[in-house]
Amino acid sequence: MSLRHLIDPLDFSRQEVEELLNCADDIAADRSRYAHVCDGKKLATLFYEPSTRTRLSFEAAMLNLGGQVLGFSEASSSSAAKGETVEDTIRVISCYADICAMRHPKEGAPLVAARYARIPVINAGDGGHQHPTQTLTDLMTIRQKTGRLDHLTIGLCGDLKFGRTVHSLIKSLARQEDIRFYLISPEELRLPDYVRQEAIEDRGHFYKEVRTMEEVMPELDILYMTRVQRERFFNEEDYIRLKDTYILDLKKLEAAKPGLAVLHPLPRVNEITPEVDNDPRAAYFEQAQNGVYVRMALIMKLLGLHGPEAKQA
Repeated sequence: MSLRHLIDPLDFSRQEVEELLNCADDIAADRSRYAHVCDGKKLATLFYEPSTRTRLSFEAAMLNLGGQVLGFSEASSSSAAKGETVEDTIRVISCYADICAMRHPKEGAPLVAARYARIPVINAGDGGHQHPTQTLTDLMTIRQKTGRLDHLTIGLCGDLKFGRTVHSLIKSLARQEDIRFYLISPEELRLPDYVRQEAIEDRGHFYKEVRTMEEVMPELDILYMTRVQRERFFNEEDYIRLKDTYILDLKKLEAAKPGLAVLHPLPRVNEITPEVDNDPRAAYFEQAQNGVYVRMALIMKLLGLHGPEAKQA
């Protein structure tokens, strides 16, 4: 089998994404059946940037498959603190592990790693660029909640400029038919022109940039909330001025469809009030759970491993 990586959300075809989501759904239905698929395999988690959900969900995914995990959770605890390059790190890790997940603050670092790796590399988030495994998680949750990935109206709210989860999700959804995008952000955090043009305009999808979620709430099938990311700002004053621009509460949800699904890649700060958590439209904790199932399916795919039925056949 030729070596494959997941660096960009479009690295997999639409059919491959559908097959992977089907596998994730099957895992969710009975995780125990997959408990030994990765016996003897090792996942390296190379996290040069802090993470809770992504790193732990990768680790949980591999452990659930019967594999083992090694790695580091911050750059200061790796040889990067001594000046080692990404190229050299991945060459060494290729000697120790069968697959790796890399998060890095510099855009393109996982792509560089993939060029030098002898094992599959998964981009677990690179700067404000891409986050393809979060996108797969989002797609799984959207499909669960709406029954489809096409003919949807989605509002993306908050930090659309630096939000790598937003960029990846837009690129992936834009391959589907009849997607309507409402881009909800302050002027300073607008979606970058290149993302809007390449993913939305060039594919002929409807979009509209708005300043408040209230003006589009009744039309939405999906509301994708994001936090304003302090770590992406050069100026603390700008962060403080913008961080509370959007706060979703029950009052704002009164105008929403009963079948709306509210997603958030987490962590949240205060952009969704705790009272929303008990609303049936809140899907973000299910979304976090789905991240484990999607990453289990992805690890299997990149390692060329099959589910229990295929192994027994």
